[in-house]
Amino acid sequence: MGFVDSFTASHASRGLFRRSVDEQYAVPMSLSEQQAAGLSAETVVVAAGRPPRERDQPVNPPLVLSSTYYGTGPLGPGDRGYGRYSNPTWDPFEEALGQLEGADLPGLLYASGLAAVSSALSLIPSGGVLVMPNHSYSGTLVMAAELAQKGFIELRTVDIADTGAVEAALAPGGPDAKAAAMLWLESPTNPMLGIADIPALTEAAHALGAIVVTDNTFSTPLVQQPLALGSDVVLHSVTKYLAGHSDVVLGALVTSNADIRSALLHHRTIHGAIAGPFEAWLALRGLRTLALRIEKSQESARVLAERLNAHPRVESVRFPGLPDDPGHERATAQMKGFGSIICIQVAPAGGLDGAAAADKAVEAVNLWLPATSLGGVESLIERRRRHTAEPASVPENLVRLSIGIENVEDLWADLEQALDTLGG
Repeated sequence: MGFVDSFTASHASRGLFRRSVDEQYAVPMSLSEQQAAGLSAETVVVAAGRPPRERDQPVNPPLVLSSTYYGTGPLGPGDRGYGRYSNPTWDPFEEALGQLEGADLPGLLYASGLAAVSSALSLIPSGGVLVMPNHSYSGTLVMAAELAQKGFIELRTVDIADTGAVEAALAPGGPDAKAAAMLWLESPTNPMLGIADIPALTEAAHALGAIVVTDNTFSTPLVQQPLALGSDVVLHSVTKYLAGHSDVVLGALVTSNADIRSALLHHRTIHGAIAGPFEAWLALRGLRTLALRIEKSQESARVLAERLNAHPRVESVRFPGLPDDPGHERATAQMKGFGSIICIQVAPAGGLDGAAAADKAVEAVNLWLPATSLGGVESLIERRRRHTAEPASVPENLVRLSIGIENVEDLWADLEQALDTLGG
């Protein structure tokens, strides 16, 4: 029996604090079904998660601030019970995200992206093997490494863009000859923008009985749909593009597997990694403009990447939309666009090494905001190795650019003058 099958069997009878998937929700239309009905993804982000159309009822879901709910007697499957189990403000966002990712079930909101990571990693059995990118979000890498150091899991890191290397890492190996229990994908990766062959890797992982989790934060469901490409679970840092305004910290998981969802919901409830209702309300409001923001920022990213590629103070540019980018062909095949993140390596200049030159350029910007994070309406810039948790394999002179929705000519003028401070 493969791990997915045994996992499903072992969790089939687990009781939940919140009403069961089948009893609580009418199964929402997936994004593909919405599109088949004539609704585009741009419409779904606006229309999904609305209250019932009843006279004098609000068109926007209300904010519910309550830690508990009326009730007597035993809690039934349709009861909310307590604020850690459920909040009505979560539901519209969870339903909308599930539809956008093409899932048959609502998503699950978490207190942060790393809370969602923790919940997803809880699907690995004790001592199980996790295969993940050697370049990925540093918080995920640190969490996985700590679990491995404590003996909870076995960790194998690999270049996720090297399909053969990933397949080798998934295969039985090590002193116990274990195959992977979970494959963790980022595509594009953070910060190196490597592109994984998601269909090929999910097929290889499933052949060994492994669960596949894909962090879709950089792409969003409007650009890439990992469930349709074979993944079992999709993860988002909602903080980034989905909420889109750099004013909330949230995470989310999405799956079409009811047993996996039940296990994730149980973990969220028991570990208390829940979203605040106000943050959930803000996230849904931000989600409504996702299509407009993604369209604008992706187009600006393309223009900026092309210009940066020709700038003398830039050693290299990573952006999947450039025809000569190593991931271009793969990204073209599995994405609807190329995202809004650009990574550049700044060349040494004026007696400064690459890292110092990168720092000088970042300090010289006026419109761009020198800060971490990404996916907001504002454009952000930072040298990634200023974070001590960033892997040493990330170049010291690598600068990550998160493109916002400002005028692209204004963004370029500011970036160009900052690079020009490094000299000719």
